[in-house]
Amino acid sequence: MSRKIAFQGEPGAFSHAAAHALFPADEALPCVTFEDTIAAVQHGDADYGVVPVENSLYGRITDIYHLLPESGLHINGEHFLRIEMNLLGLPGTTLEDIRSVQSLSVALGQCRKFISRHKLKTINGVDTAGSAREVAQRGDRTVGAIASRFAAEVYGLDVVAANIEDAAHNTTRFLVISKRPETPVRGSGKVKTTFVFRVRNVPAALYKAMGGFATNGVNMTKLESYMIDGSFTATQFYADIEGHPDDRNVQLAFEELNFFTDHFHILGVYPAASPD
Repeated sequence: MSRKIAFQGEPGAFSHAAAHALFPADEALPCVTFEDTIAAVQHGDADYGVVPVENSLYGRITDIYHLLPESGLHINGEHFLRIEMNLLGLPGTTLEDIRSVQSLSVALGQCRKFISRHKLKTINGVDTAGSAREVAQRGDRTVGAIASRFAAEVYGLDVVAANIEDAAHNTTRFLVISKRPETPVRGSGKVKTTFVFRVRNVPAALYKAMGGFATNGVNMTKLESYMIDGSFTATQFYADIEGHPDDRNVQLAFEELNFFTDHFHILGVYPAASPD
């Protein structure tokens, strides 16, 4: 039986491409917002959700840092998607045919050199996949879209020019979320643990809380802070470490962390993916 995989965006979006890469045999469920994506998993309308958490060019996806810890959902996997921008056109279209290009403003900004070199006019679209859909529906060979190769497949467009982005290191990290944890067995491979915490209001609490990871040889790959409910005095930290909670060194680090925190919650333990 096919499972449903929720993602934010229109069919053909980069999140859809990530969901398809992870769950190629399952049904994709497009959602308008991140809130809708998480709600679909919470309410059982989707078995899993695939959400972006950070991008190598633009940093963290702030909404996810606020929504995920309060969702009651679990992180069960990660996936790194290389973001490749492509110029898409109607079947048979050549680069010489295209006079204007439509896409999300961020995507247009990532392809400035290509757009300038070919003297293309730009049209701001709501998103990359929606722009591809509109180009397919419009039927005008002089207008192209900047979107993913996956969007070209979804909407029956040709890739007129591939990999036209200015930066070659644009990668987005996605998380797989579900209602139930799917914790891998300790020793079954490289594992990441993601958790959130708030330090107690004592001098040097964060410094002392982090000391347990250093002294026990636990590699912390991410530490992000953000306000809670808009308060300047309430800060929550989001962290990734390499290791399993059942590893002795991780246990010792968590024991020390708990001594200096008034809130600690593991969001997920999952197989680590390679960004390459």
